[in-house]
Amino acid sequence: MSDNGKNDAGDKHREAGRKPLREELPQEVPATHAEASSEQVPDVPAAVADEATEPSLTGRQRLAKGLWPPRVTRAQLIVALLLFGLGFGLAVQVASTSDNDGALRGARQEDLVRILDELDDRTQRLEDEKRGLEDQRTELENSSDQAEEARRQTVEKERQLGILAGTVAAQGPGITLTVEDTKGKVEADMLLDAIQELRAAGAEAIQVNGVRVVAGTYLADEDGGGVSVDGNKIDAPYRFKVIGKPQDLEPALNIPGGVVQTLEKEQATVTVERAAKIVVDALRAAKQPDYARSSSQ
Repeated sequence: MSDNGKNDAGDKHREAGRKPLREELPQEVPATHAEASSEQVPDVPAAVADEATEPSLTGRQRLAKGLWPPRVTRAQLIVALLLFGLGFGLAVQVASTSDNDGALRGARQEDLVRILDELDDRTQRLEDEKRGLEDQRTELENSSDQAEEARRQTVEKERQLGILAGTVAAQGPGITLTVEDTKGKVEADMLLDAIQELRAAGAEAIQVNGVRVVAGTYLADEDGGGVSVDGNKIDAPYRFKVIGKPQDLEPALNIPGGVVQTLEKEQATVTVERAAKIVVDALRAAKQPDYARSSSQ
């Protein structure tokens, strides 16, 4: 046999004895390998599994889900309440200031100057009163006969208090305010506003249609028209006799939005006249207090 024949026979023998690699491996190996792999995989948290199963969310949806429902602590709630209260207080204060400024925002320049002069006059009156009290104290301290000086000042003080209490007559410069109410629309609160404005302007004695106005005076509307002052019915025209500085009293009634404009809106006719001498002679009976007694020794 030739060498070529031997080689071919050897090759055939070797090919016949060789088996495919797949046939040599057992068929159960892939299954066994799969089971081993499943036992080695760590457990996955349920939350992650749920997120994996949920549909994909946008960034805005995830932000909304994280913010709602809100998680508020007690400290955050207290701080929020304090901030709300502070903001509310500031808002009320700003609104109040705006309302007060609004009444003067539309006033004319001459009206604003007159209001400023009136405030200056009130301040000056208070300074004069303070200076007078200080002078009285100095006189008492320096007087050689302190008992006689004390009696003199007591009599003077009694006269002044009598004017304020309405138990003595008074006279001096002032104004006369006359209110004609032909339509019957003037009410008690409007006249009370006039009295309050006159007092604020420095009125020292006031008389309305023969009734003396004192600290405890009250006004009320009467059935069938008219007004009562301390229970005394008065009818229109309403005439105020006021003692005080005319340069302060008249402007106080004529300020923008003041007494005169309010009465004229009710179709009343208002007249203010200055006079060098006004006599207030309506008197009030002195009332003895039932319980109050002087505390001075």
